Parts: sequence; C-alpha cells; structure tokens
Amino acid sequence: MKDLSAQLERTIGIVLRVGVTASTICLALGLLLSLVGGGAISSALLNIGVIVLLATPVARVVVSVAEYAIARDWVFLTLTVTVLLELLASVVAAIAGRKV
Repeated sequence: MKDLSAQLERTIGIVLRVGVTASTICLALGLLLSLVGGGAISSALLNIGVIVLLATPVARVVVSVAEYAIARDWVFLTLTVTVLLELLASVVAAIAGRKV
C-alpha cells in the first residue's frame, strides 16, 4: 500500500503541475494579447486557461480512480468514483441551469 501511495502522490503531483502550468501560460498569453488588442484569440486563451484550471482537480480525481482500480483498492475506488460522479453532476447541473 505504501508503494501505491508514493506512486499516486507522484502522478497527482505531475497532473497538478501540468494543469496549473498550462493554465498559467494560457492566462498570461491571453492577458498579454488582450493588452495589445488580440481580440478573439485573447478571449479564447483566457477561457481555455480558466477551463484548464477548473479541470485540473477533476483530472486529479480521474487519476486517483485509475490508480485505485489498478491496485484493486475497492473501498477507495468506490469513494473516489463517488466524488467524481458528484463533480460531474455539478457540472451538468451548472450547464443545465445556465440554459434556463
């Protein structure tokens, strides 16, 4: 179990670093372009940056689901899948509420 924990922490660390770095790059480029009159491109980059930043914790949960499934840790897999379903339900509810 200790080996799984160390591997999971390393993988989650990579996912979080990549997500935050990609988001930061998109937001910085979008902000820079908006200052020089980038128009639609700057707006798209800013939107992508925010979406990537919001998706990063969800990616962390997905990685955890995969790791627990590989390790056959059914208790943590069940708990993590429940968290993932709640996250997805909140996204669906937000989208559905927006169209009303």
